[in-house]
Amino acid sequence: MKSSVLIGLVFLSVVVGCAPKKVVVTEAPVVKEIAAEKLEITAEVIAEGKNLYTTSCADCHSLYEKESFTAEQWKPIVLRMQKNTKLSDLQREKIYAYLTTPQF
Repeated sequence: MKSSVLIGLVFLSVVVGCAPKKVVVTEAPVVKEIAAEKLEITAEVIAEGKNLYTTSCADCHSLYEKESFTAEQWKPIVLRMQKNTKLSDLQREKIYAYLTTPQF
């Protein structure tokens, strides 16, 4: 009797141990933010951003005017487009700075 209970418990533990587990994600995914405010905006940075925008972005589609979107609207656009290119975070920030900084 004891051996059949013991065998039953071992079998039950094997079945439960091998059952697929549910994965519950409790944390929200981390979203990269544009940190252009950390980038010192200079005429050189704006010029580099304009050059990157006109060369990198025009490879795939026609370019939008800077004024077509607000700074908040440009954030997700630039982040999404960076995934399609080989631009570094710094290059992405320069493009964002160009698109969102009024001409001075």
